[in-house]
Amino acid sequence: MSNYQPATRPTLYFIGVTTTKSSIMRVFPAWAEHLGLKDAVIKGIDFPLHADPAAYREAVAFIKADPLSLGALVTTHKIDLYKACRDLFDEVDDFALRMEETSCLSKRDGRLICHAKDPISSGLALDNFIPRGHFERTGAELFSMGAGGSTIALTWHMVREARGADRPSRIVVSNRSQPRLDEIRRIHEEIGMPVPVDYVLAPHPTDNDAVTAALKPGSVVINATGLGKDAPGSPLTDAVVFPERAIVWDLNYRGDLVFLDQARRQQAASHLQIEDGWTYFLHGWTQVIAEVFDIEIPTAGPSFERLGEIAIAASKG
Repeated sequence: MSNYQPATRPTLYFIGVTTTKSSIMRVFPAWAEHLGLKDAVIKGIDFPLHADPAAYREAVAFIKADPLSLGALVTTHKIDLYKACRDLFDEVDDFALRMEETSCLSKRDGRLICHAKDPISSGLALDNFIPRGHFERTGAELFSMGAGGSTIALTWHMVREARGADRPSRIVVSNRSQPRLDEIRRIHEEIGMPVPVDYVLAPHPTDNDAVTAALKPGSVVINATGLGKDAPGSPLTDAVVFPERAIVWDLNYRGDLVFLDQARRQQAASHLQIEDGWTYFLHGWTQVIAEVFDIEIPTAGPSFERLGEIAIAASKG
């Protein structure tokens, strides 16, 4: 017997860990009205971290078979769900094949399509706040804590050929467990990384502190671990020392956000630029909504800005 009931209205699913706490549950209805998505609704599906593959398969098989279940956004479980459900996908886009992850499921003519939207959405978010030419001008490095799908996507974006010389001089990826590091190293080797990449096993926050303190001025420091949202805390200790003029980015926009608090305490003295995950949230969701409902949504300009205004108003409601 299935744990899922057939949808009675066009439904977008949100597959995550604590989906009811996300602003999207209030934002989506407002966006749906604005975008003319009549009767569309959103429903959350929560799984624990690294859930049983059978649980992922049951959810994906249900979405595939149910007519009014139109697709899903996948967060946190991107890599695990891809591995568990690869044979259930009728099509897999180029990014998903390359990244070996699923961040979006859509359907066309009864066919279930697997997408990896993170290379697009993380790139749009990064380019929004990292000044053009920053890496070429400063020689800065990039340090991403957490070796999941988001780090795979954003590190790929940072070394694309189209960026020319505006690439980090070095990339460092850390993770609490070795298997994820081995996996991202393998994917990076297949991609062909044109800059040096170090993979650091960091079972303790002090390990990340050491990497952060050794970074060049102007480097980008990213919390891609989920800590602060999917679980409490930060990948750093309060004793961390950020490099001068660092750009500090937390992929989260909700939760206890300890990581951002740690950066704010040094912001004035070290001239830090601090960014949360709100713009990433906007791009991540609008990319998926456009795909699932087969509509055009701009990535910049007045129409995109209006969606941001609607989201802010709805999230406060």
